[in-house]
Amino acid sequence: MPTRIFSLGGSAIVPGKVDYSLLKKLKSLILGLSRREQVVIVCGGGRTAREYISALEKEGASEYERCSVGIECTRLNALLVALFLGQLANSHIPTTTGEFLKAMKKHRIVVTGGGLEDAHIGTTSDGTTAFLTALLHEKEFINLTNVSGLYDKDPRKFRNAKLVPRISYGDFWKLMGKVKEKPGQHFILDSYATKIITKNKIRVAILDGKEIKNISSYLDGRKFVGSVIG
Repeated sequence: MPTRIFSLGGSAIVPGKVDYSLLKKLKSLILGLSRREQVVIVCGGGRTAREYISALEKEGASEYERCSVGIECTRLNALLVALFLGQLANSHIPTTTGEFLKAMKKHRIVVTGGGLEDAHIGTTSDGTTAFLTALLHEKEFINLTNVSGLYDKDPRKFRNAKLVPRISYGDFWKLMGKVKEKPGQHFILDSYATKIITKNKIRVAILDGKEIKNISSYLDGRKFVGSVIG
């Protein structure tokens, strides 16, 4: 059975408060998809993680400590999504790669957060997604975020920002070179994820997680708004 893999940004799940309407629409999409494919969803920490990390940073906490609290936020969001999806999904959120693989044998839908022990602490949930995509020998994952795709500059700050519909691994590396990474960093992918997708030739589709019809269009091979890396 093929596996469809999603990286679901925490800012899409909890933009300020839990987006109940989005979760309902996403549930319908994922349950329908699970009839023909196994589904993996890796949840990010989003705003919650960034606020926790920021508070610890002000207190001089180490990078490890800040990463640890961020990971716990991803797992909290993952538990919310898993329980929302119901009986087809796992109710225990994996904390190791072994637990993840066991869940894959038992459930049509597997939801996880970051911090799996082989996935390199300090990475984002997108890094974990890339790691799991390579582990499962799949060639694509879908990054559901809070913007419409990859832009040449931050669309929330610049009105003239242009959507980049497609970008090569090499050109994406050049973009990554301009980003200073730290716990709670908000960017399309981190360097760890970029290394994995480049090495394994994994295609990444970047879509707005709130636009369920657009996500369906992409899944069905129809015209969509978004960006593709690879």
